[in-house]
Amino acid sequence: MKLSISHLSKQYRRDFWGLRDFDLELGPGVIGLLGPNGAGKSTLMRMLATITRPTEGTILWDGVDILKSPDTLRSVLGYLPQDFGVYPNLTALEFLEYMAAIKGLDARSARRRIDELLVVVNLVNAAKRPLSGYSGGMKQRVGIAQALLNDPLLLIVDEPTVGLDPEERVRFRNLLSDLSGERIILLSTHIVSDVEATATEIVVINHGRKIKYAAPEKLLGLLEGKVWQWVIPSTELTALKQKHIISATVRREDGLQVRVISEAPPSADALPIAPSLEDVYLQLVSENGKKQ
Repeated sequence: MKLSISHLSKQYRRDFWGLRDFDLELGPGVIGLLGPNGAGKSTLMRMLATITRPTEGTILWDGVDILKSPDTLRSVLGYLPQDFGVYPNLTALEFLEYMAAIKGLDARSARRRIDELLVVVNLVNAAKRPLSGYSGGMKQRVGIAQALLNDPLLLIVDEPTVGLDPEERVRFRNLLSDLSGERIILLSTHIVSDVEATATEIVVINHGRKIKYAAPEKLLGLLEGKVWQWVIPSTELTALKQKHIISATVRREDGLQVRVISEAPPSADALPIAPSLEDVYLQLVSENGKKQ
């Protein structure tokens, strides 16, 4: 099972490319696509889901060009877009039955699969309630259920946790981890914690270009010995921001505890600490921004 992306580009206007010369080769696992809002993540997701055609480049699913044969991928694709919507007057059960019919599942297979998925997404007790009364997190769980109806080999979820409360976000991440294995799951987000605990590989994207693709452990190694922490007076924060990337601040009684990315000790008081993916992400995006 392999998804190969080569020189993929999408031009929206003469002077604006949403994605440019993007290369990626993916196998089974959870791949986190990490980047700021507007980085090109949704553009890439829509092209992989065969909704938008690229301006340039190719997408191959197990060697088959999906631009020429989109149904080859669509039959094994599950997709939860960022702007996923539901029919408010339908119950979750009715909505999933409707989506199963669209995907070509026969009634008996569909009902069996829906019953399984309602358990997976913890909506059995709410299955006959109108979707208009669902919380944002419950609607997202209906969204992931519809994406899984055909037991997809490629599952694409675009910004799935935006607007969810912390408990729902953790539950959703755990669900994606449980679903991984013999399928490719592409999780697009700008929230580092969404990929930190689940992703086997991480792709960092900015300004429509891939800037890094590696396992989380290798990404952390990029900043080994380059993250520092110490306490400063709050009046010094503005000046420090002009010199260094500050990845976190914590207010304390004796001042501000700052977390700084720097090649060398930024202060005599600074102590080296283990890098986090948040540190790596901020550093990569900052470096890429300076090159634009």
